[in-house]
Amino acid sequence: MRWRNVKQKNFPKKETDASIPQRLFAGFWTRALGFVTDLFMIGIPVSLFMMMVFGRDEMKRATALDVIAHNEAALTNAPDPLISLLHVIFMMSIYVFLWHRNGKTPGKQLAHSKVVDATTLKTASYFQLIVRFLGYFLSAITLIGFFIGLFRRDKRTLHDLISRTAVIHAD
Repeated sequence: MRWRNVKQKNFPKKETDASIPQRLFAGFWTRALGFVTDLFMIGIPVSLFMMMVFGRDEMKRATALDVIAHNEAALTNAPDPLISLLHVIFMMSIYVFLWHRNGKTPGKQLAHSKVVDATTLKTASYFQLIVRFLGYFLSAITLIGFFIGLFRRDKRTLHDLISRTAVIHAD
């Protein structure tokens, strides 16, 4: 701050939410790159770990999508709900830990973006991040949830809106 501004009580205005530059928010393709990368870098190792713990036969069971689609596999080889729940909890704990630690998963690191609280642009709370992870399922069920960001200035998707988070470009 310059002395002349202090003498004349001419202080620069603070940034408000409306004055945050729009290029701050990560776009659809940046987010998609991070998401797909995370599926491989987190999802596959977690699935392999679950296979080692619960056995190879558990990985041959029908998935939740088979149950929803009423596939034959769901009737003959139904999934174990406890193992499915443990798998989701394990994935959620990894994602939430990484998002809270520095806002980045490996995919977000590759895409040079990070998850933050939408109002403060600081690290989001654990509660917000858990809600964000669970919101992924709602976005996946509706499919439109992932594409809402294409029509918004702040690029936030359904799970971001529910959890009051945002994905921004990282330094």
